[in-house]
Amino acid sequence: MQERIRICFIGCGAFCKHFVPLFQKHPDVESVSVCDLIPERATAYAEKFQVPIISSFEEAIRRRDINSIGIFTQRHLHGPLVIAALKAGKHVYSAVPCASRIDEIAEIEALVRRTRLTYSMGETGYYRSATIFCRRQMAAGHMGDFVYGEAQYNHDQRHFDYTRNGPEWRRVAGIPPMFYPTHSTSMILGALPGVFARKVAAFGYRERYRTDIFGVNGVNLWDNPFSNTAMLLQLSNGGVARISENRCVAITGPNTYISQFYGSEGCYEFAVAHHYFANWDPDNPKKLRMREVTKELLPPSVYEIINAPDGPQKISDGAGFGESSPIQPIGRIPESFRYDRNGHNGTHHFLVDDFCRAVTTGRLSPTNIWASARFNIPGLVAHQSALKDGELMDVPDLGDPPADWEVLDPERDTPVGED
Repeated sequence: MQERIRICFIGCGAFCKHFVPLFQKHPDVESVSVCDLIPERATAYAEKFQVPIISSFEEAIRRRDINSIGIFTQRHLHGPLVIAALKAGKHVYSAVPCASRIDEIAEIEALVRRTRLTYSMGETGYYRSATIFCRRQMAAGHMGDFVYGEAQYNHDQRHFDYTRNGPEWRRVAGIPPMFYPTHSTSMILGALPGVFARKVAAFGYRERYRTDIFGVNGVNLWDNPFSNTAMLLQLSNGGVARISENRCVAITGPNTYISQFYGSEGCYEFAVAHHYFANWDPDNPKKLRMREVTKELLPPSVYEIINAPDGPQKISDGAGFGESSPIQPIGRIPESFRYDRNGHNGTHHFLVDDFCRAVTTGRLSPTNIWASARFNIPGLVAHQSALKDGELMDVPDLGDPPADWEVLDPERDTPVGED
């Protein structure tokens, strides 16, 4: 009999609320509970979702009637909590990033390899429409060899509500941008299975205005002066990728995207709302065929407005944030929440289903610890490079998953109960 999931969510903040109802509706989930250091937050969740409260993280990982932990705490706390949960024998679903230290990521990898417990990082970039498009085009051979790609995560500081974290919120808000790189790196590397970063060089912008958040001498927990950082990666397949993480810029939606993904035989580009694909004509080697693929990659409601005078403003304001695009394989999502609106352009559904399927089948989630390490570690090294004025540095790689541990196919088209 397959194991059913009994999960406790740690951290009842603004983000976790998108995931509790999805887990509640998944056929593989038996029970959901919540936990937060601030009792009022846990109580609000308990009343909203009709779930029990667990008094502490320590109690949650100690209880035998809980077999899974969902980590939704502040970003820099993920690593130690994941490690403690795995050591207690729990499966782990974690919001991004995996951790803020390379040694923590390495310890998580070692624990997962030894215990065969499920670890899945909820990286939305892996299921963004552009990532899926590029992944499919690469797999089909339509792009040839990967040459160069650019991805970025632009999220201006004024759109983060850190004040709910108390009077010391600025000391946490100043986390180095490259400690949170996975939205961007996952979009490039997520389209290139098995590829990883070998070397990195990075430069940071030393913030001039929000010096109450970004600066040295104790302004934040990391003495981080950078509000924006860009890194250049040399990849294992010979390609090059530029990744930018920006926290003080005048741009909003879409805030996570691939702007360029170039191959020797085909290229993808994106700007604001329009997606394009170009490749060489096999019948005329000197002719380049260019076509717009926007309709495949945008939610229908957004596609309808992109050419309207106020279309760009609506997109900037977040139009379509809770909707899926035609290219996303929603047929594999359990019918119980297949059409529910959710965040990050309908990606949450896939991440929840991956974790649940991994636990119940004993397979690996596509965003397993080995993939997550490759998304996360380059940014941690990049921050050190930026502090040293762009010094070229090697990026550690934790390797591939064990050969006998099958990874779930992200393109699978069979919902729960039919496989």
